[in-house]
Amino acid sequence: MTPGHPPIEEQLRWLRETIALSRRCPPSATAFAVGAVLVGADGVPLATGFSREGDPRDHAEEAALAKLVPGDPRLATAVLYSSLEPCGERASRPATCAELIIAAGVPTVVYAWREPPLFVARAGASRLRAAGVTVLERPELAAAARAVNDELLGGTP
Repeated sequence: MTPGHPPIEEQLRWLRETIALSRRCPPSATAFAVGAVLVGADGVPLATGFSREGDPRDHAEEAALAKLVPGDPRLATAVLYSSLEPCGERASRPATCAELIIAAGVPTVVYAWREPPLFVARAGASRLRAAGVTVLERPELAAAARAVNDELLGGTP
């Protein structure tokens, strides 16, 4: 285990939870179904979110972050888990999920599935890393995260 990184078993456990949350997303022909969980340093979830949870334009990470007060000190040691790589480009709102995560001060992001270039060309992992956020990809759960979006993707890998 890398110092400061959650153990792989914990990462996989929370990513499975994000995939379960993604199944709650209202269908969309123009956006992925994604789930997110913010977990505090003590291993207790701080907030969850899923795409289109409260508004058709909501992204999962955005929905989870919106449930906490800006500047919440727990964010400085939290881990944000997402079934899909946070967005780095966005048309529906002024701030991308990568920008929201950086602004919130979340130091670590773990995701299962790298965002395919279906809707945007630039995903958020590189933006997060450039801002000093630790980004971990767990590709062993990518197929499960992708499967929730099979209809959107037309069943192609």
